[in-house]
Amino acid sequence: MSKELRVGMIGYGFMGRAHSNAYKRLNDFFPVEHRPALKAVAARDATKAQAFARNWGYERVETDWKKVVRADDIDLIDVCAPNHMHKDIVLEAAKAGKMVCCEKPLAMNVDEAQEMVEAVEKAGVPNMVWYNYRRVPAIALAKQIVDEKRIGKPFHYRATYLQDWTIAEDVPQGGAATWRLDIDVAGSGVTGDLLAHSIDSAMWLNGPISRVVARTETFVKQRKHAVTGKLQDVGIDDACMFLAEFANGSMGTFESTRYARGRKNFNTLELNGADGSVYFDLEDPEYLHFFEYTRQAPKTKVESHLTGWRKIHVTNSEHPYMDKYWVPGTCIGYEHTFLNALADFVTGIETGEPTQPDFRNALQTQKVCDAVLLSAKTGLWADTGAE
Repeated sequence: MSKELRVGMIGYGFMGRAHSNAYKRLNDFFPVEHRPALKAVAARDATKAQAFARNWGYERVETDWKKVVRADDIDLIDVCAPNHMHKDIVLEAAKAGKMVCCEKPLAMNVDEAQEMVEAVEKAGVPNMVWYNYRRVPAIALAKQIVDEKRIGKPFHYRATYLQDWTIAEDVPQGGAATWRLDIDVAGSGVTGDLLAHSIDSAMWLNGPISRVVARTETFVKQRKHAVTGKLQDVGIDDACMFLAEFANGSMGTFESTRYARGRKNFNTLELNGADGSVYFDLEDPEYLHFFEYTRQAPKTKVESHLTGWRKIHVTNSEHPYMDKYWVPGTCIGYEHTFLNALADFVTGIETGEPTQPDFRNALQTQKVCDAVLLSAKTGLWADTGAE
């Protein structure tokens, strides 16, 4: 007999849609015991929230998120609100004994994130941060390759995350659509929004980042506020580049910008080691590129003229997550990364093995983000407090 997992959603934007789709499709693809029930959505705009609720099948709408968090018929709080609201919602949810899934970045800064970690751990509630790119089958396969020691001693990690949607000077800051450009709501620009994903993937594949040195730039210094209409200074970073040292001795380069004309969601990673390399491009997500170095042994014929990169089509049933979907050669999409993440979270509830990344794991990503921003201000290397 299935068990209900009663969901309360805080927020109804892009991520609210992505998460709601995952809740609705979970049991269609994954044989877990829990069956999500979409109970309530909370948002300030009641009219838009009602439309969202009707479309996705939520039972009711609240304009006060605390009513959802404290409701007796809610088991899981899903935090899809802007970054500056994460801490208050999570602390209230932990106090109410609710499970919590939170969008990234975890918080506005390390101090907030630390408080959130302590709250959920004290309450003993299951928790997860939606770093969904871990659940791209090709990236999960890269992790498998690393764990199988096929990369060998790592030397280099490089990541790029490029977009172009804020280039125009007349794009406003603040409000429902462009809060990511408002420092008081977002906490940072591309560092927390885009590079947080890159950092999470990097540390998952290559271990902790020990220290960083960074440079950020804000290309448009002032923008009108979408709510007040007043021209005001822009506090977020439009672009960020940083060098990283990993605890395992390897080096890393990270680049992110919203000013890369023609790039919509260009997210790449590459790891080079003594025995091999992996490369991934989110705009070609069903493929993982893998190079395996074969040492030539004495008296052994090695076909060195065939050495080269393999382009692996990650759609076979033996590939991560793919046995839950279609036949080999057919692809899944962006939305399935959230479905895979939710399935892992629910499986963790049922087995008692916490799903990663949990809040404590995401705290380390927050520490790297804060170190990046600190370094950009000082021009000096900044330690991350790697654990």
